[in-house]
Amino acid sequence: MKKWILAAAISAALAGCAQHSSDSLALPEGVTLVEIVAADSAGVGIPYKKFQLANGLTVILHQDSSDPLVHVDVTYHVGSGRELPGRSGFAHLFEHMMFQGSENVADEQHFKVVTESGGTLNGTTNTDRTNYFETVPSNQLEKMLWLESDRMGFFLPALTEEKFEVQRETVKNERAQRIDNQPYGRMYERFSQAMYPAGHPYSWPVIGWPEDLNRAELADVKQFFQRWYGPNNATLTIGGDFDELQTLAWVNKYFGDIPRGPEVEALPKNQVTLDKDRYLSMEDKVHLPLIRMALPTVYASHQDEAALDLLANILGGGKTSLVYKNLVKEGYAVQASASHPCRELSCEMSFFALANPAKGGSLKELEGKVRASIAEFERRGVTDEDLEKVKVQFEADTIFGLQSVRGKVSALAANETFYGNPNMIAKDLQRYASVTKADVIRVFNQYVKDKPMVIMSVVPEGAKALVAAADNFTAPAPLLAANAVAGELKVSEAKSSFDRSVMPQSGKAPVLKVPTLWRDTLGNGIAVLGTQSAETPTTEIVIYLAGGHRLADVSKAGVAQLTAAMLNESTSQRSSEELTQALELLGASVQFSASDYQSEIKLSALTEKLDDTLAVLKEKLLMPGFKAEDFERVKQQTLQGLKHSQSNPNYLASTGFAKLLYGDNNALGVDATGTVDTVAALTLDDIKAFYQTQYKAGNAQMVAVSSAPKAALLSSLKTLDSWQGEATAMPALGQLPGLSGGTIYVLDKPAAAQSVISIGKLALPFDAIGEYFKAGLMNYPLGGAFNSRINLNLREDKGYTYGARSRFSGGSEVGQFLATASVRSDVTAAAVSEFIKEITTYNATGIRDDELNFMRNSISQGQALDYETPYQKAGFMRMIQRYNLNDRFTAEQDKIIAGIQKDEIDALAKKHLNINEMVIFVVGDKASILPELEALGYPVKDLVL
Repeated sequence: MKKWILAAAISAALAGCAQHSSDSLALPEGVTLVEIVAADSAGVGIPYKKFQLANGLTVILHQDSSDPLVHVDVTYHVGSGRELPGRSGFAHLFEHMMFQGSENVADEQHFKVVTESGGTLNGTTNTDRTNYFETVPSNQLEKMLWLESDRMGFFLPALTEEKFEVQRETVKNERAQRIDNQPYGRMYERFSQAMYPAGHPYSWPVIGWPEDLNRAELADVKQFFQRWYGPNNATLTIGGDFDELQTLAWVNKYFGDIPRGPEVEALPKNQVTLDKDRYLSMEDKVHLPLIRMALPTVYASHQDEAALDLLANILGGGKTSLVYKNLVKEGYAVQASASHPCRELSCEMSFFALANPAKGGSLKELEGKVRASIAEFERRGVTDEDLEKVKVQFEADTIFGLQSVRGKVSALAANETFYGNPNMIAKDLQRYASVTKADVIRVFNQYVKDKPMVIMSVVPEGAKALVAAADNFTAPAPLLAANAVAGELKVSEAKSSFDRSVMPQSGKAPVLKVPTLWRDTLGNGIAVLGTQSAETPTTEIVIYLAGGHRLADVSKAGVAQLTAAMLNESTSQRSSEELTQALELLGASVQFSASDYQSEIKLSALTEKLDDTLAVLKEKLLMPGFKAEDFERVKQQTLQGLKHSQSNPNYLASTGFAKLLYGDNNALGVDATGTVDTVAALTLDDIKAFYQTQYKAGNAQMVAVSSAPKAALLSSLKTLDSWQGEATAMPALGQLPGLSGGTIYVLDKPAAAQSVISIGKLALPFDAIGEYFKAGLMNYPLGGAFNSRINLNLREDKGYTYGARSRFSGGSEVGQFLATASVRSDVTAAAVSEFIKEITTYNATGIRDDELNFMRNSISQGQALDYETPYQKAGFMRMIQRYNLNDRFTAEQDKIIAGIQKDEIDALAKKHLNINEMVIFVVGDKASILPELEALGYPVKDLVL
């Protein structure tokens, strides 16, 4: 019986039936059950079943019916580490190429199909693997398997020179945006050249060297795909709400015909060693000098990895660490930490610090303090609390990582890919739980003590005097290879036993599982909106205080965030280190922050530790220390961070655009962090005064998502009844400026590799079911989706950018429309022209019928994904609470989506998308971009922040 006939027969047999289990019915022909791992009520783990197809494809199924969605992940055991010297960047290039269509999937159809199905998708590449994934409503599973199988087995027939060139340009744009145009962007690739010998798989960047990308040819790309993207080098992992036997039949149908690829052998895990300390440095357009120090240790899953992780935590894992105490607490560094990142072939013990210029900014001094911290550990040793807190943290992080189907699928896929065993969670927990003090001391002596390091200094341009030491290392020239892969390739061509050109139909729409909400009020009047979620034994609580940045006078911009930062420091009872230690031992977090319209307190805890965590929150909230030494340190960190932000083009674009739209006379025109001048003028008395105004129970509302039932949770929350205070009135919004529409403003960032373009205007405040919501529907095909007009034009057709979008965003008082992209500097004016063309055309002609249908399907079906994790539930609940919405307001939105017609959307486009009402703001190299911008015919003005 052919595979597709078998699949159809199973599908018919299962119609109208309940879920079926693969261990109780005959498996499809060609599918072998490898193992079954059941849920362990006594421990933490992920139940799954593992299968293998005849062609070597590993299939892992994890059933979770808590939400009507599925997450599909295809992980290929190929990353940049499988590339040959001189042929770097191929794995990452394929991450892009594999979205460009295959033999039976048209250009751009992959994004369109997933998005129209209400799903999300992406792909990622690192040194060791590439993965592609989609999260969709459960009735779209077969369609996802069709898409993924077609690009695994039938990709090459659709690969053209044109697609290759467009995606090569897209990758170059990504590199420019993420590396060349970012502070410290080139540090990591230069550091890797010093850490690993020439030719080592980790010695070149994942994104590739530009010279290698320029040298690549279409034949190289095809050969690389044939070598590494076969089913026997892949793992298909599916998690969520699905019928197991039906899913296996689909998997066999769509993937079973794909021939096995070349055999894949594990790469050698040779220990990397350094002959001596290697110093290197670079000047960059940055404000804060940076030092990075690292030495090679073992590799992922090595028996000593866990002990080295614990060692890194003691050395530099937060406020209780030695590096924090000696560098940050003493004011020599704005930030500092130690970590032990591991990859398949190698791990590194890594130290990082951003120098505080107020203390001179000497990286030689910071290097000495890092080395002194290492020596202090040798004298100090390991305490019982060191071990306990790290083990508790690891277990808590593991549990919180199981809150989403994606998190569970990702863990299963990674463990299978690298270790051949999806069931690693219990083993990993045991690994960390069994580490002893002696183990930590042993690995310190074996891998860290007196071992050579790579020490890299990154300093502001013209500040070479700040480097840790003179360079004694120069990276050798990259090696070259004649071919993309080694040896001859013999790969069979895939031939399908059914008509793959027919896209599967969607299944019956799943029933949305909107959280069941409850309401109550604490003894002090704080409104609580809650829901019970029993998927993990955790509790997430967010307390929102109306006010935030808007509550302060514009002359004191930054006071809300600085006050929140101070509440993360000492109390009158305990130091910040003691409070951090207490939370670490609970596996919990309590964090204060502030944004434009509110201050927030976020609590994450294991439910069994909730009462103890709430006690810490209460102490921080009601007994702040407001110590002068904390204030001076936090203020200095904020100031240096603001100065550092001046080198970040995206920050400049955001703050400059806000200034244009909202002006200098109200809080919305100034970033919530403040400015250098406003923060410099803040005093400790300002912090105390804002605390008294903001942190009152009368300003607060609360949302809670917990595994505990309502009664138990409310009993725990009673501890906050003693928090008192009347609500504070919000001051009037300052006068908004008159916009000079149709004007181009330029902020000069000399020698910028890219220009950041922002086009927009003031727009509607938020409302969930009115014109604001409808304007968002109108914008969706223009710039709200990946396959929107703007993104397809600027990214896919022109190759100008890594991504372009537009959106409406609104607060309670006012909102904005913004279209934005980072583009190659040499096409700045051309990109602005294309933005104007797309907005103007949409304003004039409106939405097409196919775009209207696409928008309806995508947004309505996407609601199945909206309530999965505790924080997603909390966000949904907060919207209801903040804007006083009906619990079922999404049903009203569904009616609007289904009923809105072309004429109404076209009218909204005409009303809100007049380009002559918009300002155009460009952050870029003025000298090179100005002449062509002026040639567009719009007035051009300078903007100075």
